[in-house]
Amino acid sequence: MAKKKNFGVRANPVLLAPFDKKSGALQVIIETPKGSRNKYAFDESHGLFLLKRVLPAGMAFPYDFGFVPRTRAEDGDPLDVLVLMDEPAFVGCLLQCRIIGIIEGEQGKKKEQERNDRVVAIEMDNHSFADLEHVDDLGNQFVNELEAFFVNYHDLSGEKYRILGARGPKEAQRRIKEGMRTFQKKANGKGVFSRGVQPRMASASQSAVAARNMRAEL
Repeated sequence: MAKKKNFGVRANPVLLAPFDKKSGALQVIIETPKGSRNKYAFDESHGLFLLKRVLPAGMAFPYDFGFVPRTRAEDGDPLDVLVLMDEPAFVGCLLQCRIIGIIEGEQGKKKEQERNDRVVAIEMDNHSFADLEHVDDLGNQFVNELEAFFVNYHDLSGEKYRILGARGPKEAQRRIKEGMRTFQKKANGKGVFSRGVQPRMASASQSAVAARNMRAEL
């Protein structure tokens, strides 16, 4: 007799593995796609993606934004990721990416500043950014335009924002590991799940090889 499937339980993307077991690629859940005026975010209490904000006319998200599963950043949310790819993804889409760096930022009001860093990653199957290995390859204009967007974005809620700097893949990987440890500690404290084997993390060179292999299969 065939086993009945339980369609009443929603999958929780926060509990997915942060790295793909086979390729070692970073896994990213997209919340807000490139070109959208709508700001979406996954709400763990509801288990759904919620509309959080609508940007004014003439303003849209310049890149795909998402998060790394099973991580926690300094603000208590999953670690943010900015994904570069050929075409926009969609809300809730799972992407496999390679890491090229991290943009370090600071936001909030004068007396309540907090870090808001974003890993920068490239979707494995893309073409436009296939040759990039380090966030510095994007140039200063990329950082300047990103800062201009977030300055305007945070100004909508009366907050300040500034970019502190851009770091490479090694620092990004260190921060992801740190986020994974923070998530695990909180999860163990709440009894969410038992400690398991840490997923294998691909190096920058391994990610580049995996990306080339995926393109060769097309």
